[in-house]
Amino acid sequence: MSIILDANAPETATSQNQDSDLIKDSSVETFVQDVIEPSMEVPVVVDFWAPWCGPCKNLTPVIEKVTREAGGRVKLVKINIDENQELAMQLRIQSIPTVYAFKGGRPVDGFQGGQPESEVRAFYERLAGGPIESPVETLLEQAAAALTEDNFEAAHGLYVSVLEREQENETAIGGMIRCMVGMGETEEARHFVDNMSEATRLQAPISAAISALELAETGYSSEDLDAARQRVAADPTDLQALFDLGMACFATNKRPEAVDAMIKIIRTNREWNEDAGRTQLLKFFEAWGPMDPASVAGRRALSTVLFS
Repeated sequence: MSIILDANAPETATSQNQDSDLIKDSSVETFVQDVIEPSMEVPVVVDFWAPWCGPCKNLTPVIEKVTREAGGRVKLVKINIDENQELAMQLRIQSIPTVYAFKGGRPVDGFQGGQPESEVRAFYERLAGGPIESPVETLLEQAAAALTEDNFEAAHGLYVSVLEREQENETAIGGMIRCMVGMGETEEARHFVDNMSEATRLQAPISAAISALELAETGYSSEDLDAARQRVAADPTDLQALFDLGMACFATNKRPEAVDAMIKIIRTNREWNEDAGRTQLLKFFEAWGPMDPASVAGRRALSTVLFS
């Protein structure tokens, strides 16, 4: 049974306790004990923000993420300037977001305005004195490798680990759908998809996985494969038999054969069944991904047929 994560689920007590050591809110009264004193041992990043600041809402989650990934080598303190105007004046905060880094009790680096994650990570790496690698990226690489080998259960567990850290990670969400399809859990996958927002479903990795789900929902299986092959062998011009063969090959992950069947339909009669051969072939490409060898070879073959 697949695990479907609730995007609104509260953080666990463990994650909250871990965060309290690395990330905290502070004020003018506690600034010395939260920033100055800890900075004698490890760098402390101070994020000056306000509830009305749009760029702050985008930057702060990125800073929090990289702080967690730093594994204790850098700590984060957040200061709401609306509630701590005296402190903001003392530190000459002119605009927000403003980020200062403290070492040895004094500011040593900083930046103003929104920054992409790559810049925030580089900022933290200067403070930490070395690379800060994202466990999420490592998990995604491992999951993709498992998925390539059709090890759906292993991939599923890795994608769950990603979503426990980043609930809106589109690659992991798409991977979850693919894993459920691979494990034959199409009903659960459909429930998962139907509970997403339209904007979420349109994200590329998720949209491609939904295509794989829709193809799985057509009902073709390995049981249809031999029958379709026999029908095509008996009459190679039977376009419905070729279509059934292509769909059954997709269902059984026989990718080159699936492409070949649809290409034969297009070559024989592109208009057949409202261009069904080309339509399904494009869904194959989307489900497999643009860099899959079958997609690359299939697009080349499709171009040859259409423009020859």
